[in-house]
Amino acid sequence: MINGVINESSTTQSTLETRHSDVLVVGAGIVGLAHAARAIDRGLSVRVIDRDHQAVGASVRNFGHCCITAQSGELYDLARHGRELWLHYARESGFWAVESGAVVVATTATELAVLTELAQLREPGQIRLLTPAQVAAELGRQDTVGIIGGAWLRDDLRVDPRTTVAKLAAWVDTRPRAAVHWNTSATAVESGITRRARVNTSRGAFEADQVYFCVGHDVDYLFPELAEAHQVQRCALNMLRTQAPKGLDLAPAVLTASSMLRYQAFTEVPSARALHDELAAEHPHLLAIDANVMFTQRPDGTLLLGDSHRYAATQDPFLDESTSRTLHRTIGTVLSGHDLTVIERWQGIYASSPRGPLLVADVAEGVTVVSVTSGVGMTVGFGLAERNTATLPHRQPEPAPC
Repeated sequence: MINGVINESSTTQSTLETRHSDVLVVGAGIVGLAHAARAIDRGLSVRVIDRDHQAVGASVRNFGHCCITAQSGELYDLARHGRELWLHYARESGFWAVESGAVVVATTATELAVLTELAQLREPGQIRLLTPAQVAAELGRQDTVGIIGGAWLRDDLRVDPRTTVAKLAAWVDTRPRAAVHWNTSATAVESGITRRARVNTSRGAFEADQVYFCVGHDVDYLFPELAEAHQVQRCALNMLRTQAPKGLDLAPAVLTASSMLRYQAFTEVPSARALHDELAAEHPHLLAIDANVMFTQRPDGTLLLGDSHRYAATQDPFLDESTSRTLHRTIGTVLSGHDLTVIERWQGIYASSPRGPLLVADVAEGVTVVSVTSGVGMTVGFGLAERNTATLPHRQPEPAPC
């Protein structure tokens, strides 16, 4: 077996309970479900398998922010193309999604310069500069202390990370020629048996004309050589949830100066270097934890706060309380006047690679590994799925049962 693919089967087909479909997706996170949804809408039969009883990975541990505007190059194209698909599947499956945009808070002239420079590069209206009073109003603040301006990012979307994947998976499972199988672990991939690829699992074998492995940071479990070649690591994050602050109704995602150092569109403008140097001098504690200080509000009013970043092939499960306190304290300054009582803490985790933001590799005939290795799976997942499934056949879908 090389990279999880067995070239000659050691198992007799007649001893297996084999299920056939046009498409098999391994991994029921947002990237996997996006591939399943696009295949379904091409009229294809689809099965999704996932080792857990419900989604518990990166797709539920994030901010629910589709950060479209701050992407650049290929990721920007994928994010823009996926935006309407997010809204389409929100209508189809009933998950909460809003065209909320995002607000970036500027507290120094350098931060405002970065926002101004990016706004000048984009189409009119996509990035709108804000006055201190406008930013304060978005934050539900009565004062503008420490705020010198900001920017509105028009095209960003928000979903609820705690409920979106479950509702999308339920929608997939109710399609006439589709099914989702939880608690089903992929153990090996076989090729050279039939024209289909076969995935052996803890519940028997599945065959499909096309298999997509969308397992995020766990690529190395079945494809260790591929993961090593792409230098896939696990990025761990400290994140927190607070009780709903009284009187706060926060529609957009909120980003800060450290966010501008995390997203390529910001880092490409002339003032980005000066911003890095400024943060290094004035807020070295944020750079020390590789922070992206931002927050969003869930439909129930609670706030999702974060985050920090650390990288390793395998992550220790332990959260550093000083890191969580730094994030909490910094966001408390941005949301001055609001009570931020923490009710949950957790470790986020996603795939990361210094080799590039995406891993899309054909490891055998009809078998493709797909991983977003840059922490923007929610942002580009649907656009990436649309691109990857574009070569699949298009069949007349069967009518839903009465």
